[in-house]
Amino acid sequence: MTISKLIEGRRVTDVVSCDVSASVRDTVAILASKRIGALPVMKAGSLAGIFSERDVIYRLADLGADCLDKKVGEIMTAPAITVGPQTKIDDALAMMTRRRIRHLPVVDNGAMCGFISIGDLVKSRMDEVELEAAALRNYIQTA
Repeated sequence: MTISKLIEGRRVTDVVSCDVSASVRDTVAILASKRIGALPVMKAGSLAGIFSERDVIYRLADLGADCLDKKVGEIMTAPAITVGPQTKIDDALAMMTRRRIRHLPVVDNGAMCGFISIGDLVKSRMDEVELEAAALRNYIQTA
């Protein structure tokens, strides 16, 4: 299965994002209120990077509370690691494991068309395994 199947029916306009000019303090408030771990950072409608809980933790360790008054564009992870819609779910999971990341913007022809988390991928993979198991049980029972 590919990422395109996973994001099918989702609207990119529903993805919570922020602008590079947003303050870290305000963006942290968005992460907390939405109970999410990361969001894409946009600049003039294009993906500029990704801002995650880890970015906040690393900058707090380096700069202290002063980092909260900085702009997201100053401390985000850039460039963002991305996947395309045709990327296979297993390949995206392997990349996330290898790179030790939990969120990926989905980019098609230079434009962000979705945003996925490792939870999305694991759930998709579990659903697939459950379907395979049910098919095998059915095959054994009818054979």
